Amino acid sequence: MSQRTLTPEQEAEVQQIKEKVLAAVMNDVDQMARLMASKEDHELLGQTEYEMRDLAHRIAATMIEGTVNQRSKKGLPG
Repeated sequence: MSQRTLTPEQEAEVQQIKEKVLAAVMNDVDQMARLMASKEDHELLGQTEYEMRDLAHRIAATMIEGTVNQRSKKGLPG
């Protein structure tokens, strides 16, 4: 995925979204790190991949939710 060029207003929105979402996803990132640290080499693939994917999807969902909430506060149509 390539880097997007954004307007100054969009860059400001990026910062607002990041600030709100980072706190929310830190728990998921912590869980991911704990999961990986708890696994032996032979356990890194397979079921662990699915668990990591689930956590990554949860982070993505939090990002989407945060963006929608941020924009709805501005009175933009959903």
